Amino acid sequence: MNSSKRRIFAGAFALALVAAACGSDDDSSSDATDAPAASDAPAASEAPAATDAAAGTDAPASSDAPAGTAADAGAPAEPVSGTLIGAGSSAQQAAMAGWQAGFQTANPDATVEYDPVGSGGGRETFLAGGSDFAGSDAPLKDEEFTTSVDTCAGDQGAINLPHYISPIAVAYNLPGVDDLNLSPEVLAGIFTGAITTWDDPAIAADNPDADLPSTAVNAVHRSDDSGTTQNFTDYLSATAPDVWTYGAIQTWDTDGPGGGEGAPQTSGVISAISAGEGSVGYADASQLGDLSAASIKVGEEWVPVSPEAAAKLIDVSERVPGRSEFDFSYKLARDTTEAGVYPLALVSYHIVCLQYDDQAKVDLVKAFMTYVGSEEGQAAAAEAAGSAPISADVQTQLEEAISQISVGS
Repeated sequence: MNSSKRRIFAGAFALALVAAACGSDDDSSSDATDAPAASDAPAASEAPAATDAAAGTDAPASSDAPAGTAADAGAPAEPVSGTLIGAGSSAQQAAMAGWQAGFQTANPDATVEYDPVGSGGGRETFLAGGSDFAGSDAPLKDEEFTTSVDTCAGDQGAINLPHYISPIAVAYNLPGVDDLNLSPEVLAGIFTGAITTWDDPAIAADNPDADLPSTAVNAVHRSDDSGTTQNFTDYLSATAPDVWTYGAIQTWDTDGPGGGEGAPQTSGVISAISAGEGSVGYADASQLGDLSAASIKVGEEWVPVSPEAAAKLIDVSERVPGRSEFDFSYKLARDTTEAGVYPLALVSYHIVCLQYDDQAKVDLVKAFMTYVGSEEGQAAAAEAAGSAPISADVQTQLEEAISQISVGS
């Protein structure tokens, strides 16, 4: 789709989606593909600790360069100006506030607008030409990529950049039980309704030293169309397929087992768990508040939730095959047995065109995306949202991909 066509209806389309999404926390997503995993995954490396977020990083050598940009990544040498429009994942909303603040401080004549309309809405807006980039809790599906070839300038379509990783916690309200282990099979049994009390033998086997009460289990799930649900059930499907037979779903009450208690948005799930003794649910770890979180079994060890362990999921996962060398869609290794990895995590992407129709837009997209993926940008997200900074290896690869963004016709 050329620039004139995009501009004609972009504003109207975006406004319609904003109205539809008002007050929503729909971070829906879907799998990119079921193709086998590629063999060119980046090597595993240690991710920077989220607790270092507030310390920041060294500024670029030139005071004229936008924060977080790099000359060798093809970023403009001077601060950029103009307005960049994004829409998508509500899971990224807190991180986006940190990214906007840091980027706009270094580029005072630039504005980044972001509508947290949800992952599905963000992809739809982007593919219809209503935004310059999308935030999504899953990469573009194959058919969506095909659409992006028509939406973007040139003929290279869009690429997926995994800039945001956040652990999903299994939160519980069980007074007197400070530490809780839940294997994938037990977790799946709880959320299918097969396990109904906390002193069930299956839970007791995972927790031999715990004084488990006979309290009824109240499994709390998202009642809305949710990317967090999709990631949680993708994990159950990969690690306990004999118990969880529903696959990766986005809408629990439509496609899931039913039962339990439904609550809208992350805040609703947290409130429901907090209000009911014996309740357990899944939610972005940054929103836990005073709730406890269970450790999950990975291989032969119990791994507690943490941003650092979640960040390692990308490092042990492989890229989806058959796409551009600059596309970083991942087939997540939910069933990894690698020590120290927390595979119950949400990996959220920024979806951008490889070619735009004018240089000013190219400069804006490259500068902002380079900042987001930099140490400074990742630290800003960690401080604002408790997310897991991507590893240095992945940062380098994403910088190279961003440097390829150019003007197309």
